[in-house]
Amino acid sequence: MEYTYIALLVVAAVAFLFIAKALVIVPQGFAYTIERFGRYKAVATPGLTFITPFIERVAVRMNMMEQVFDIPSQTVITRDNATTVVDGVVFFRVLDASMAAYQVANLADAILNITMTNIRTVMGSMDLDELLSHREKINNALMKVVDEATDPWGVKVTRVEIKDISPPHDLVESMARQMKAEREKRALVLEAEGKRQAEVLKAEGHKRGLVLEAEGRKESAFLDAEARERAAQAEAKATEMVSAAVKEGDQQALNYFVALKYAESLKDIAAAPNQKVIFMPLEATNLIGSVGGISELLKESGVSVTGPRKK
Repeated sequence: MEYTYIALLVVAAVAFLFIAKALVIVPQGFAYTIERFGRYKAVATPGLTFITPFIERVAVRMNMMEQVFDIPSQTVITRDNATTVVDGVVFFRVLDASMAAYQVANLADAILNITMTNIRTVMGSMDLDELLSHREKINNALMKVVDEATDPWGVKVTRVEIKDISPPHDLVESMARQMKAEREKRALVLEAEGKRQAEVLKAEGHKRGLVLEAEGRKESAFLDAEARERAAQAEAKATEMVSAAVKEGDQQALNYFVALKYAESLKDIAAAPNQKVIFMPLEATNLIGSVGGISELLKESGVSVTGPRKK
């Protein structure tokens, strides 16, 4: 009886051990590779999975969530022979558990090494100025290269970020001086450009003033010429009328015309700017006779001529 009880206990223990070995619980975010006699059989997804104890086993417990690895600092020599210290991070996730488990021996080390190698390759092909100002371009280039390299491992590289780029101290000081000189140069250029624009505007204004002045002189000359033309026409008309009157035997018109010209000549001589004494023969009786002729002519024309009023 005791042997039967012991045998039942042994059978129960073996059954419990068999069931415990047959049941595999895969947590969310993981995938297990199942091997039979050491050969890959299948991938167990999250949930409850049954395997054959002692024949099949769980080989690799693969994390299928997105993971991040820090990339250690390393020295990079740029295309213009500048030495910099660079570090960063890489984000990836496993898409195929079987490829990640059997295509590469150590997935984490492989990803870190391939990323570090490509950082030296990509950043070493650029100048230091481009390295410091085009970080997004560097990140995209690294992600593309590393993702293509890790694709046979069943891995998807989602991001590669450069955290810090540290040039030597003396090079940083030199770049600061260069930046300061460049800014001063731009300031001088802008100042010179402003002065040039001011001179151009001033010259344009002066030119416009001269054009307006010339146009004014032109208009004034045109008006003067028109006035002279009208005066000449009036004088010609007066001469024609006087000639007609003389032709008809009217001596008074001739006296008026001679007196008018005589008075205009005396006016011009008196208005001369130079100071001098002029001796000329002047007969008062002729001038009075001319004035008298003018008076008679005006009377005949119907115009009253009176002398100055006495007070």
